[in-house]
Amino acid sequence: MDPSRLKGKNILITGAGRGMGAANAENFAAQGANICIGDLDLDAATAVADKINAAGNGKAIAVKMDVTKREDNAAAVKATVDAFGMINVGLFNAGLNKPRFFMDIDEDNWDMIMNVNTKAMWLGMQETARQMIDQGPQEKPYKLINVGSIASRKPLVDVTVYCTSKYGCLALTHCGAVALSEHNITVNGYAPGVVVTPLWEQLDKDLVDIGFKQREGQAYDDIVRDALQIKRVSYPDDITGTASFLASDDSDYMTGQMIHIDGGWCIQ
Repeated sequence: MDPSRLKGKNILITGAGRGMGAANAENFAAQGANICIGDLDLDAATAVADKINAAGNGKAIAVKMDVTKREDNAAAVKATVDAFGMINVGLFNAGLNKPRFFMDIDEDNWDMIMNVNTKAMWLGMQETARQMIDQGPQEKPYKLINVGSIASRKPLVDVTVYCTSKYGCLALTHCGAVALSEHNITVNGYAPGVVVTPLWEQLDKDLVDIGFKQREGQAYDDIVRDALQIKRVSYPDDITGTASFLASDDSDYMTGQMIHIDGGWCIQ
């Protein structure tokens, strides 16, 4: 790992108190970036920031934010700028899932998932881009990175609302890339499959609760057996390299792209 690959990059990550968000924060900082760790759980965000600061490469701050509120997104961007001078990259990682069969979806389930996975991404992109535009043009492009999912490519009947939310993420990536290109802002994303994180661990339990699976761990086993070309689930360390690429200068000539990191699931 190059400890200076992301030196000079000031990065806001939402939902970074645990899981993939925390893994990306630590990996970015190990490559020299300064990180604003945004999370609804301030204690979790602070623990990640403390770990980064103790490591002594990039610096980190923690902010409490409800990603579904515009004012919290604006405050997180401001905190990043106040701490580090400017913002170069926004990584919109916050997300959740709660499976329901199609005919069991209600307004509460719909609103909860769509608000966190899609509305919050739009708000984060807009508030971050607003600050980038105000900062003025730079030699290197500013970067917005959206966390998508295999669910934007597969009709998964047990998580219809999640699929819909991630189709929205894909649309935001494409539309944002076109709309923001005049400001030298690129918009890309990556789409994981099964990643062993707290989100997937809870989903595994929920799939048993709704009767879609008979035992915990079955969802992992079935997907590995039937859908993946690489016969194992993934872990956050399988994802962080692609996120680092998208945050780095190596991706300067990319925009509007969604990279799948799913063990080959999307080609089935």
